[in-house]
Amino acid sequence: MAAPLPDALRPDIAGTGADAGAGAGGLGRPGARRRGRARALEIWVPAGVLILIAAACFLWPLVYPVPPPVGGSILNAGLPPFSPGHILGTDPVGNDILSRLLYGGRVSFEVGVATALIGLVVGGLLGIVAGYQGGVVDAIVMRVLDVLIAFPSLVLALVIAEALGPSELHTIWAISFFSVPAFGRIARAATLRLREQTFMLAARLSGTGGRRMLLRHVVPNILPQLTTFALLGVGIAIILEGALSYLGLGIPPPGPSWGNMIALGAQTLTASPELVLIPSICLFVTVLCLNLLGDALRARWGVR
Repeated sequence: MAAPLPDALRPDIAGTGADAGAGAGGLGRPGARRRGRARALEIWVPAGVLILIAAACFLWPLVYPVPPPVGGSILNAGLPPFSPGHILGTDPVGNDILSRLLYGGRVSFEVGVATALIGLVVGGLLGIVAGYQGGVVDAIVMRVLDVLIAFPSLVLALVIAEALGPSELHTIWAISFFSVPAFGRIARAATLRLREQTFMLAARLSGTGGRRMLLRHVVPNILPQLTTFALLGVGIAIILEGALSYLGLGIPPPGPSWGNMIALGAQTLTASPELVLIPSICLFVTVLCLNLLGDALRARWGVR
């Protein structure tokens, strides 16, 4: 049997263990703080850029007057960037590029947000009802959504936009036919997972009504997942709007949008590449920030 340690050594050993524990804790806490700051930056950096872009598009023309986006003078056509009164220059018909960029961004945000909201409300509601009710209701709703989602999104949007005619409202409706089934499938899958959870079974056994179950238990639990997808949906809708406008089926000229600015600038790409480059950068940065923000929120909320 090993001899017991002298009493004089016991406090030293205890103290050493406590110091080691304190040191380990001291090393762990700064690491956790750094990870927390990194996660916060992943959310606030893209959110801040999006807020700046949206504020510029919607508030700049109200605070600092800019020339009208249409109706420019042909005498000012083709001015280079940093010309007097035209920071980004003018296009081949004399319209101010900065003004068209701001008003075009406003249209892109309106189309993207409106499309995502329609998909979130209509598709989310259909998916929640189908997943919760099951049976015949689920089968009918999902077959309709499967038919809509089977079409390639851009082709379906082109057909609808061609049938309705080019306008901002028609562009929103055309892209919404793609967003509704996407949101519906995600909402249904999330509702099916929730339906078998213990707290749902307990609420059902306690006599909670169907409407109360949906509003109190289902919607709050699947809303984070739908919100993260909505951010990605806004970016997809902005890209689709740009594609439709580029093809002449979105926002009709001379009304500005980032898509038709790129289409019009492509006609003079060699002489004035900035007419394509500037709206393309704005489109790229906006969609990138939406995707980064959606991914960061998904990781923060633990959405799978």
